[in-house]
Amino acid sequence: MDLHHPILREFPEHREVIRRLKGTDDHFRNMFDEYHRLDDAVYRIEEEIDFATDQEIEELKMRRAKLKDYIYHLIRHAAPCCPACEGTGIARSEVEAAQ
Repeated sequence: MDLHHPILREFPEHREVIRRLKGTDDHFRNMFDEYHRLDDAVYRIEEEIDFATDQEIEELKMRRAKLKDYIYHLIRHAAPCCPACEGTGIARSEVEAAQ
């Protein structure tokens, strides 16, 4: 049984939005990284690599769950990717004109 819960596995239908946000949104990237740090800490405790009290593990799991909900909120409310700029914020015609 796999005890890790990476965001890309939790929300596979939002893979492209997640990748775009990781590359363009510092706040999202920080939340993403924090989630994975928590997930790793929970995994290490559950696998008895590290030790914690029952209360500590429950608090970590609660923080991870709340962060996952918040990340999902960020994903669902992300601005749609612009096909004209392919996610760069610059329309292709502007790029082509500059070349």
